[in-house]
Amino acid sequence: MSSISIDTILDAADAHQASDVFLQEDEIPRLKIREQIVLLGDEPVTLQHLTGLWQVCGGKVESDMDRDSGLISHTHVRFRVNLHRSMGRLAAVLRRIKTEIPPLPTLGLPVNLLTRWAQRSFGLVLITGPTGTGKSTTIASMLHWMNMNLARHIVTIEDPVEYIFENQQCHFTQREVGRDTTSFAHGLRSALRQAPDVIFVGEIRDYETALIALQAAETGHLVLATMHSERVADTMERFTHLFPDDKLNQGVHLLADQMLGVMCQRLVPKKDGGLQLLVEHIENGGAMREWIRKREAFQIKEHLAKGNDPNAQSFLKAAVEACRSGKIEESVAAQATSNEAEFKRAMRGVQ
Repeated sequence: MSSISIDTILDAADAHQASDVFLQEDEIPRLKIREQIVLLGDEPVTLQHLTGLWQVCGGKVESDMDRDSGLISHTHVRFRVNLHRSMGRLAAVLRRIKTEIPPLPTLGLPVNLLTRWAQRSFGLVLITGPTGTGKSTTIASMLHWMNMNLARHIVTIEDPVEYIFENQQCHFTQREVGRDTTSFAHGLRSALRQAPDVIFVGEIRDYETALIALQAAETGHLVLATMHSERVADTMERFTHLFPDDKLNQGVHLLADQMLGVMCQRLVPKKDGGLQLLVEHIENGGAMREWIRKREAFQIKEHLAKGNDPNAQSFLKAAVEACRSGKIEESVAAQATSNEAEFKRAMRGVQ
């Protein structure tokens, strides 16, 4: 008789603090622990196991090819779920969602900058980075700080809802794409009729969502959102590329006027086996606003490279500081900057 079950797999993922669970029909389950993928036991997951998981997550085994969903385990651990097929076999990847919201100062973030943005009454803040770099955690920590310090109505539009907020000074309306609204764009448009002060959009990935987010900022709302871009300058280009050619000028000017700031995140291995957060960020204003308006990404890169703006930091500066403080290996820091020669010059103090 099989000793393996979806419940036992999810229990193991929680016990080992795994970030992800990989399941595929007739394959041994795998966990990602500290960025390393390891086998869980020696017993494969069966079609019956995965059929049950798909059904619980709302997937149609007979017809669905891909589906995003969420799942709460029997021990009340939340998972983000992607159901898919691999070579015709049922499969799933589950990402464990940390439900305890860490305070901003514990994350290694520029707290003064983020809390200053959080106190603004309108504008757009973008938190960016590849998947799994803690963007949702950063946003949740900002919202938690607001909840403790400000009186706001905060509407979140997420896919799925990750962190559950209890109303303190703020009132939260949390909406999940697929369950409470049909899309990010539709949820965002509806949010404007719900008397919000702050709107969190889980991801901006299409023209309609980008436009409504900027219009919401323009009409007096603070909008927080995430994107999948790796650097500050890349973020500006990625955002404007969402606009069709005949709307590009409108998008660029709105972005230049409404952007408060951008923070990009990366996670790299620490010497002690954990993960170190590196951030690159800028605050919009003055010359920065004109560079965005003129789409002069090279000017933004040069400004970051100079390192003389207290409200701006490059990944290079973040990597050098983490290396000098003994948190990460020099080879890891050099790889994180994507320019080893530049990193070595910076380590020697050469601009």
